[in-house]
Amino acid sequence: MKILLIGASGTIGRAIDNELKARHEIIRVGHKSGELRVNITDSVSIRSMFEQAGPFDALISAVGKVHFGALAEMSEAEFAVGLKDKLMGQVNLVLIGREFANDGASFTLTSGVLSDDPIRYGASASMVNGAIDAFVRSAALELPRAMRINSVSPTVIEEALPAYAPYFRGYKAVPAALAALAYAKSTEGAQTGQVYRVW
Repeated sequence: MKILLIGASGTIGRAIDNELKARHEIIRVGHKSGELRVNITDSVSIRSMFEQAGPFDALISAVGKVHFGALAEMSEAEFAVGLKDKLMGQVNLVLIGREFANDGASFTLTSGVLSDDPIRYGASASMVNGAIDAFVRSAALELPRAMRINSVSPTVIEEALPAYAPYFRGYKAVPAALAALAYAKSTEGAQTGQVYRVW
C-alpha cells in the first residue's frame, strides 16, 4: 500500500514508520521535515500536500496540538488551539483526503486516553480527543467507496515521559512500538468506526 504518514518524525510517527516500512510504501509528511510538508491548520496546505502525493491507499495521522493548563486560566483562545489543530486539522485530512484516496482507502486518526480518563490541566485535550473519537464513529457510516476510518487512543508514551510525566502521575506509560501496532491494525485490517485504545 501507499501510505501517507502525517507526523512521521514524531515519537509515535517514527514507531509507526518502523512497524510498516518493510511492508508498504511510506510517504513521510511533516510540518518541518519529510518528503512532503503540511500545516494541518491550513486547508490550502492540506490540499497542496494531497495534490503532491497523488492517489493513496491509507493515511495515518499522528499529529495534533492541544493546550494544557488550569481551567480557571483558560479562555476561548486556549481551547481554540486544540480545536483548530488536533481536531479540525485531522478532520480536514479526511474531508479533503477522501477526494484523493483510492477506493477502499483507510484513514487512521489520533485521539488519546484523556477522552476516557481525564486529568487536571487536560480539559482541552479531553474535549478534543472525545470529539475525534465521535467523529470517527460517525464518519465511518458515510465515507464513500468502501473507505474506512478508525482512531487510535494511546495513553502517555514512554518516550515522551520527560515532557509529559508531571501531567500523568499514576498512569502506566506504553512504548511507542506498542502504540504503533494499533495503527498497523487500523491500516492493514478491515474494521471501521473503531477506537483502538492502547493503555
